[in-house]
Amino acid sequence: MAAENRTEPACADRRRILVVDDSRMQRRILTAQLARSGYEVIEAACAEDAIELCRTHNPDIVLSDWMMPGMTGVEFCRIFREMSRASYGYFVLLTSKTEKDEVAMGLESGADDFLSKPVNGDELRARIAAGERILRMERELLEKKRLLQVAQEAIDRDLDEARKLQQSLIKERYRSFGSAEVTLMLRPSGHVGGDLVGFFPITATRVGLFGIDVSGHGIASALMTARLAAYLSGSAPEQNVALILTEYGIYDGRPPADVAAYLNALILDEMETEAYFTLIYADVDLISGEVSMVQAGHPYPAVQRADGSVEFVGSGGLPVGLLPGAKYEAFNTTLKPGDRLLLMSDGMTEASDGKHEMLGDEGLERLMQNSADLRGQKFLDALYWSIDAFACGAQTDDISAVFFEFHGAKENAD
Repeated sequence: MAAENRTEPACADRRRILVVDDSRMQRRILTAQLARSGYEVIEAACAEDAIELCRTHNPDIVLSDWMMPGMTGVEFCRIFREMSRASYGYFVLLTSKTEKDEVAMGLESGADDFLSKPVNGDELRARIAAGERILRMERELLEKKRLLQVAQEAIDRDLDEARKLQQSLIKERYRSFGSAEVTLMLRPSGHVGGDLVGFFPITATRVGLFGIDVSGHGIASALMTARLAAYLSGSAPEQNVALILTEYGIYDGRPPADVAAYLNALILDEMETEAYFTLIYADVDLISGEVSMVQAGHPYPAVQRADGSVEFVGSGGLPVGLLPGAKYEAFNTTLKPGDRLLLMSDGMTEASDGKHEMLGDEGLERLMQNSADLRGQKFLDALYWSIDAFACGAQTDDISAVFFEFHGAKENAD
């Protein structure tokens, strides 16, 4: 039997209800009751016709008899739930069944509620009102979801710009000094991160290398790295806290331990923040290969000798900005021709394989030995992809590194 439409077209804010019953009299009674309450009502005499109406009219609420010739209301409900819809549809089964097993079957088919036949007008309005509340909440949730999506898209655009700005803090990712080369890597785990790496000339024959890892993640950490980048700038030596102006009007390097102590006091005195950071800073002589370093909570630097062997050096130390008056100690190592120095963030050594096993120093040593024949950016890329594979592509921390390769003493450094 063809579907029937018993009311005028609905206004945009009126709910559309589909009544499905093989009894013409039952449909007329329900339609009259619902229409008096202000609903737009469409009718179908069987489930097969109702399915077509659902596709063309997209009802908000369905009232369907359970027992009908052909397809039952339960079977119709299952098909209704499989339909693609822009919003939720509330489904009420009309039945004289009261057994718990049969009621459970109706719920399992996707029905939201039941009405016992014969239908009482007051109960009908109450059940429909309950369905409307659910649909209204669903509509509100969808609108909030839409607004959140719009807001998230705006945030993502801002974060993408912030990522570009943060990456721009590293103005130079590679430089050859003649006797040595330095290569930088910065891979945030999200849009922005709290890692920072860099280098700057100290004198004509010395270079400063640094790695920083700010506590936490996200925007706050990224803002902190931007502030710290200014304190270790290679383009503005007068602002660089690692440099001091000598009586001869030229810049020299502040001792590494003093750099950490100076930054510690600066952060605690001038920045009203709970953030702190770890630091590795190295003062490297490009002629002799002598390296003076300070380690403040950062992972132990790795020295890879010309034969491929790896040794970790360092003396530990407190993070910067954590405790007033913290003391820091410098330590030294010497690079020989063919040796390399890796200053890495804990995103490397603390990478997890998903089974609570971290890569650790031993794992990093193995990866460095596997890539001992690679140089510069290729070496860092190989490390990164090996660490990413170890973490099964689920790396949750920023990864950064300074890779310094020493080729041997030369009379002049560029």
